[in-house]
Amino acid sequence: MTTCLLFEELGAIWLESTSADLKPSSHVRRAGCVKQLARFFKGTPVRSINLQKIEAWKVKRSGDIAARTFNKELETLRLLLRYAQKVKGLLLDNPAEEIENRKAAVATVRIPGKEQFCQLVASLRNEPQAAVRCGAADFAEFLAYSGLRLGEAIEIRWRDINLELNSLLVTGGEKGTKNHESRTIPLFPALRRLIERIKSEGPHVAEERIFKLQTIRQAMASACERVGLPNFTHHAMRHFFCSNAIEAGIDFKAIAGWLGHKDGGVLVARTYGHLRNEHSSSMALKMTFDVVNERAA
Repeated sequence: MTTCLLFEELGAIWLESTSADLKPSSHVRRAGCVKQLARFFKGTPVRSINLQKIEAWKVKRSGDIAARTFNKELETLRLLLRYAQKVKGLLLDNPAEEIENRKAAVATVRIPGKEQFCQLVASLRNEPQAAVRCGAADFAEFLAYSGLRLGEAIEIRWRDINLELNSLLVTGGEKGTKNHESRTIPLFPALRRLIERIKSEGPHVAEERIFKLQTIRQAMASACERVGLPNFTHHAMRHFFCSNAIEAGIDFKAIAGWLGHKDGGVLVARTYGHLRNEHSSSMALKMTFDVVNERAA
């Protein structure tokens, strides 16, 4: 009976109900969280899950996993019990809402400088393996000049490029983008030059992907090691795009739109705001005009 629904049964029902609303990758992550939660709550009637029971889970689980993983599992538990409360009518309130997230360590954003980026691209073009060399450097440049996520970049096809309108359509392919919405970004000058060069190297079919690669992680790691750079990742290229946009004076809202963020620039400001302050401070040193200096000149 529904009134005696066990936790693992609720988890299966909830996962099925959310399958149409989540990207496959997100659904897999949620399923993983439910599986971990079920190790503690398995066999427990949903109606008997109270704050004390969840506190016991918190104490046990907090010592096993990182804060970020804990917070994701807690978020999943909140959603599960909210479903039990609002949809199934099994709970009067949601005790998981009383549990606070753990404070996660702030991740250090590692951004290549312009000279480092040039070194990385040059090293990729000198890759010993010809099969890697022929596409890795171009792909790294594409990521850096577009700001796209890896999954978005590998799905770009020639039909998505409109040179007349100077635009690039980002759909994410069958999996979609992170926020499930397509977007259009401009062909920034460096991005347009790269695309035109690749296009000039041979005929291309509209339905074909621009890049045949799925990842250049290993190629980038090897390239960085060869020239003594930090181990920059695919996502570092997105950071590089953002840092250059900020140095160019682009406002956070515009950058957020290009990145596919829906928060109007809040995340960009929080993640990269210090870069604008640093850039502003360096630019301020050029404001040297005053009466004393003019008389001395």
